[in-house]
Amino acid sequence: MRRLVFAVVLLCGIGLVAAPAAAAATHNKADAAAGWLARQMTDGERFEADFGGQKFPDQGLTIDAIFAFAAAGVSDTNAGKAIAWLAKPEITTAYVGGGTEAYAGAHAKLLLAAQVRGKDPASFGGVDLKAGLLSLLTPSGRFSDRSEYGDYSNALSQSLALLALDRTGEAPARAVAFLAGSQCPDGGFPLNFGEATCVSDVDATATVVQALRATGDAVNAGEGTSWLVTKQHPNGGFGFGTDAPNANSTGLAAQALAGHRPAAAIKAREFLRSLQTGCAGAEADRGAIAYDATGLNPSTAPRATAQAILGLARVPLSDLHGGGCPQAPVLACP
Repeated sequence: MRRLVFAVVLLCGIGLVAAPAAAAATHNKADAAAGWLARQMTDGERFEADFGGQKFPDQGLTIDAIFAFAAAGVSDTNAGKAIAWLAKPEITTAYVGGGTEAYAGAHAKLLLAAQVRGKDPASFGGVDLKAGLLSLLTPSGRFSDRSEYGDYSNALSQSLALLALDRTGEAPARAVAFLAGSQCPDGGFPLNFGEATCVSDVDATATVVQALRATGDAVNAGEGTSWLVTKQHPNGGFGFGTDAPNANSTGLAAQALAGHRPAAAIKAREFLRSLQTGCAGAEADRGAIAYDATGLNPSTAPRATAQAILGLARVPLSDLHGGGCPQAPVLACP
C-alpha cells in the first residue's frame, strides 16, 4: 500500500485536519477561501493590477487580503509577507502619497493594516501613518485628500480612519459627528459626501455602521443596520442599488449584520457559500468565491473572495488581529 506523508496541523485549532504533503485541509468555508486567496498572491506577498499587460502594485487588494486572513485566522505566513512588502518605502509612499500629495483613504487603510499586524504605525515604510492621517482632518471633521488631482475621500475612507484611530483611543469627536451627519433620511449612508441627493449605499453603510459602533454611536449605527436589512435580496445577497447581488457587497453587509441581525447575517453567508467553488470544481479553484452568479472570473475573484471572507468569518473590522494559523489551508474533499 502506498504511504502518504501527513502534516500535523491540529495546533492551528479546530477545523484543520491532517492532509497529504504538509497541506492543511479544512471544512471551514472561510478558511478554505483564505487559503485559496493566499495562493493567488505574487511571490506569496502581494497582489498586482494588470493594465494592458503591464503590472502595477495593488496595495489596496493586498491590505484586503491581510484583513481577510486576520478574520479567518489562517494564512498568517502570507499576511506577514504582505505587511513586510507594504512596509517597503517605495510601496508605502506610492500608496499614501508623497511630497504635496497625501491620500486619506490610503493612510487610514494602511494604518489599520499595520495595527492588525502589530506593526509600529509611527514608523511604517518611513511614514508616520497616524500623524499623516490626522494632518488630513479638516475643521468640518472630514478626512480629505490633499492632492492636485482632487479630493476622492468618501464614507469608506472616513470610516477606516475612525476604526484605525479608535484603536489608539484618539478618534476625533468631530470626525465621528461628521460621519454620523452624512446619514440619509432613510437611515442608510451615502458613499460620497455632499451630493445634491443623498443616496444610501450598501458598501458604505456596512462600513460606516462598524465605525460608528466602534466609536460609541450605537443609535445611528442601529439605524444604518436596519436600512441594510431592507436591501437584502430574497436569496440573501446584497448588491449595488437595483443590481444583482454580489460577493463584495454581501461580504461587507454580512460582517456588519453579524451579532446584530443574526437571521439576515445567516442568509447572507448562505449566499456567499453558494458562490464558492467546492469539491466539484477544479482543484486550483476550490475555496474561491465568485463575484456573482455568472461564475468564477479570475480578474474579480481575488477581491470578491477577500471581502466575502469578512462576512463568512463574522469578525468586525474593529476586532481584527493577526497571529493566526500560518498555513494557507485547502478545502477538504473526499
